[in-house]
Amino acid sequence: MSAIGSTSSYSTSGLSLTGSTVTSTPTGSTMTQSDFLQLLTTQLTSQDPTQPMDNSQMASEMAQFAQLGSLQNIESSLTGLSSNLGTDMQTSQVLSSASLVGRQVLVPSTSLTYSGSAVNGGVNVSTAGDVVVTIKDGNGNVVNTIDLGAQQTGLANFTWNGKDSSGNAVANGTYSVSANNGGNSSALSTYVAGSVTGVGYGGSSTGTYLQVAGIGGVPLSQVAQIN
Repeated sequence: MSAIGSTSSYSTSGLSLTGSTVTSTPTGSTMTQSDFLQLLTTQLTSQDPTQPMDNSQMASEMAQFAQLGSLQNIESSLTGLSSNLGTDMQTSQVLSSASLVGRQVLVPSTSLTYSGSAVNGGVNVSTAGDVVVTIKDGNGNVVNTIDLGAQQTGLANFTWNGKDSSGNAVANGTYSVSANNGGNSSALSTYVAGSVTGVGYGGSSTGTYLQVAGIGGVPLSQVAQIN
């Protein structure tokens, strides 16, 4: 805002007037409509009667005031719109994911639950070669190994029938699963299939997640395959 006469001036960062007292705001803070109106009012009451503000200057001051109000309203509207869009997208994703309830999905896991039925899984093959899947019990003992043979890079599926290396059925329970490539000791990422029992939203860090039987909550973004 321009000065009036030769004695009145102000700073938008501090809202100070020469020869007048105006409640100041911290340097760098945002000027509100209330601050602007107070500054304009103080300026008008403190102007030199012999050199009053002309009409064009007054119109300019009011235009700035109106522009400030418009910009603040736009900012408020955009903030509200962004918040509503985010909420709508979250709700839409959760509702659309509800159709997965009852479906089998392949998700990252280093353990599997055997309950009398064959368990399906997968291995993320990073380098083409012979892939071997190893099943261990809770004590770390090897129960069985599944040689998938030569596999190309990508997702290689496997099925464990719940039997040990001698062909005997194992007890129901939780077993660990791991895989390596071509005799290399480096572990490959493993996946296990499970039935989706529920869908939820875990906040901005997790997003939409699926409750998978025998595995637990898994972010939707980590699902590798839907059967």
